[in-house]
Amino acid sequence: MMRTTPFHPRTGPLCQARNWRRWSGYSAAGSYELDYHREYWSIRNSAALIDVSPLHKYLVSGPHAARLLDRVVTRDVSKCAVHQVLYTPWCDEAGKVMDDGTLTRIDNDCFRLTSALPALRWLEDNAPGMDVHIEDISDDLAVLALQGPNARAILSSAANGAADQLGFFRFCTASVQGMPVEITRTGYTGDLGYEIWIRPENATMVWDALQQAGRPQRMLPAGILALDVARIEAGLIMIEVDYQPSHQAIIETRKSSPFELGLGWAVKLDKAYFNGREALLAEKARGPEWELKGLEISWESMEKLYGSVGLPPQIPQEAWRCSVPVYSQSKQVGYATSGCWSPLLKKYIALAHLRTPHTANGTELRMEVTVEHQRRQADARVVSSQFFDPQRKRRP
Repeated sequence: MMRTTPFHPRTGPLCQARNWRRWSGYSAAGSYELDYHREYWSIRNSAALIDVSPLHKYLVSGPHAARLLDRVVTRDVSKCAVHQVLYTPWCDEAGKVMDDGTLTRIDNDCFRLTSALPALRWLEDNAPGMDVHIEDISDDLAVLALQGPNARAILSSAANGAADQLGFFRFCTASVQGMPVEITRTGYTGDLGYEIWIRPENATMVWDALQQAGRPQRMLPAGILALDVARIEAGLIMIEVDYQPSHQAIIETRKSSPFELGLGWAVKLDKAYFNGREALLAEKARGPEWELKGLEISWESMEKLYGSVGLPPQIPQEAWRCSVPVYSQSKQVGYATSGCWSPLLKKYIALAHLRTPHTANGTELRMEVTVEHQRRQADARVVSSQFFDPQRKRRP
């Protein structure tokens, strides 16, 4: 039986669609209304409240906490300031990505790490001989993502301005209706947004306070379907969709390095030893064989393909998560893993793994589509994987 999050007393009655999805053993709303589009537009035009409590969370503390995390993740933890948040992947010894998440430095010797998959054993396996305490706090914190252009105004009202000056990927403490919370300026939508970390016993009260503050801004609760479209527009990868965790991959070709996932910027090869460093140094020198890029699928091409059988273009109504071949002329040169129609950009877009000779922006390729049970190919163009990157996301 799937578990429910501490917000379920509120989210359960709101979920008219009853389309619950599995997320790390929890029930997560696919959408609250019968159609997810209003929830999506609330993310992009106003603000949305998203229950992201199923994230795995770990508290790493002690004199050697930074040393342990520097061994595990690819970012340079020694340069992470107190109250700063880092996005980071972590790798096995072969330099292949096991998982990715955020690392928050709460105090000098105290960090919180989030992950999509359980990571306690991996942290402990890397800690022998170190003076460090590792605690699984996944059940000790409920988390809400408040995302969208009006998120700051809503949070300012609910938290009495405590996070008004909070910088991008920074952390602070605050109170909402007298209840202590922690706030990070982070999220999974590529928009202005915050994540609010709450003790489970206070979850419903904080939810109510945020809903009250958000009502004048027409804030809505949003589910997984709206979130999926927003994260694809932002070019944000999803584990077990856009890449396979290396420790679960059955064959080598299912594994990906940070360079192959467009995360080379998060690999700090000039720091001391970390898991996968030697393999990543070698890959950096020779160049990756693959790269994650964006694809814009030609609408004109889709019209022609469907028009040939007397139909208008049939675009999936929801974001898709599957492997779709990508071609250069008659040769397969990659595969798309996530795609959707972007309501904001008015484009059919996808995230795709492409072989290195075909990764330059502007390269003309073709993506497989199924037209009336027949496999066809639509024209596509290589672009940056960040289809949507508004200035307000980082703006003070």
